[in-house]
Amino acid sequence: MRIALVTGGGRGIGRAIADDLARDHRVAITYFSDKPAGKLFAIKHPGSLAVRSDLTDPEEPAELIKLVVSAFGRIDLLVNNAGIAQDTPHDRVDAALHARMYQTNVTAPAALLAAALPHMAPGSAVLNITSINASAPPERAGVHAASKAALIAMTKSQARALGPRGIRVNAIAPGPIERDHAPRPQDVRALIREDTALGRDGTPADIAGPARFLLSAAAGFITGEVLTVSGGYRL
Repeated sequence: MRIALVTGGGRGIGRAIADDLARDHRVAITYFSDKPAGKLFAIKHPGSLAVRSDLTDPEEPAELIKLVVSAFGRIDLLVNNAGIAQDTPHDRVDAALHARMYQTNVTAPAALLAAALPHMAPGSAVLNITSINASAPPERAGVHAASKAALIAMTKSQARALGPRGIRVNAIAPGPIERDHAPRPQDVRALIREDTALGRDGTPADIAGPARFLLSAAAGFITGEVLTVSGGYRL
């Protein structure tokens, strides 16, 4: 049974991926603010691990990997899903917010991989969750979009570097995905549906299936790729 670590696995996309993988993997998740969700995941999936983790702390990635390896002995799959998304107007700069966003969205995934590599064998896989915003940045979310574009560039660099070691690195760029914990207003959801070829809301479960594929042996000759999963948003 393979070992997977999913950051930001308490809710939303991360939770959907973690729940899906837990059907036939041993899964560790991280959560930050939603402690009940972490506890419920551990109850729902006996043998799993739920860890509160603050990835804005530069020391946290190495400590997290130590915890997971101590519990499971190795890491086969690393899913970097945890992230910060906040508006950043262009008429002022919040340097502290920029730093937190880049630490969580770019530096932490790099640090997690660096710490995990000694415990990853050939055949392991990494999946970075980026965003459609990386290529179509919203007006007020330029820094978030830039951080996700950086994560895409890092994905390709990691794939090239780790290919000789038999470790694949890919990314998924979700479109607008509805979330139970912070639902969008109905009028906004309607506008998104109108601009989506499939004409419906995207759900976290829509990301879990493609994630399973990219992490599986079925995708064994795929690396350095970014799969957009958006229902045809803004085609």
